[in-house]
Amino acid sequence: MHKSRLQALVIDCGTDQLDGDAAFWGAALGCKVFSYNAEPEDENYRGLEVDPSQPLMLVQKVSHPSRVHLDIETDDIDAEVARLGRLGAKKVGQVRDFSILEAPSGHRFCVVPVQRPDFYEKANIW
Repeated sequence: MHKSRLQALVIDCGTDQLDGDAAFWGAALGCKVFSYNAEPEDENYRGLEVDPSQPLMLVQKVSHPSRVHLDIETDDIDAEVARLGRLGAKKVGQVRDFSILEAPSGHRFCVVPVQRPDFYEKANIW
């Protein structure tokens, strides 16, 4: 058992698979996916339900290349990298004690050691 959470946010996806990409990020971050559209005709967003103390997370379909950088903080980097691998991510590098992964959507992100003081009381338990 270990803990992790999103540390830091809109994930732009140059994709035709918005629901699949949102499902990956929802599962990766332990968040329920919900429709988040500013206007009824706009189907370019999915929200990720997070604790109110965390920043709002959106997955957005865009026409430009995918881009974002997220850090996921954890108390067990190896266990978190393994969990994300089971969801479809692959490890592509290492910088200091940060593991660099790539999601099925092509986004690169880091798994990092605990950074914030309220981590242990607010992180997801896996």
